[in-house]
Parts: sequence; C-alpha cells; structure tokens
Amino acid sequence: MKSRKKLLASLKTWVVIYPSITLFYFLFGKQLSALPMYQRTFILTISLVPWLMFIGMPFLDFIIRMISRKSETK
Repeated sequence: MKSRKKLLASLKTWVVIYPSITLFYFLFGKQLSALPMYQRTFILTISLVPWLMFIGMPFLDFIIRMISRKSETK
C-alpha cells in the first residue's frame, strides 16, 4: 500500500512538473541560454518548486477530487 501511494505521488508530481518545465523553457529558453547552467537551474527551481507546491499540486488534487466525486455519484 505504501509503495502504491509513493507511485501515485510520483505520477502526480510528474503530471504537474513536466508541462511546467516545458512551458518555462518555451517561454524563457532563449533568454536563459545566455546564462551558465548553474544560474539557469537556480532560476528554474526557484520559480517552479513554489509553483509545484502551492499551485500545481493543489490544483491537480482539486481536479482529482472533482473527478472522484462525479464517479461516486453515478
């Protein structure tokens, strides 16, 4: 049961972070390419970790709850 919860948490994290990183690089990739790798990584993590923790994951949890409620009422 614990391994299933860890797997689901990993999948939820991936569902939020993959499109976020892709969009971030699409929007800011050219500007960031002039910076050294450690600065790009810092900017990426300082912006996307809070996004993931405070907006992305809670939103995904909300969507999952709404889908679960709809399936329970049918």
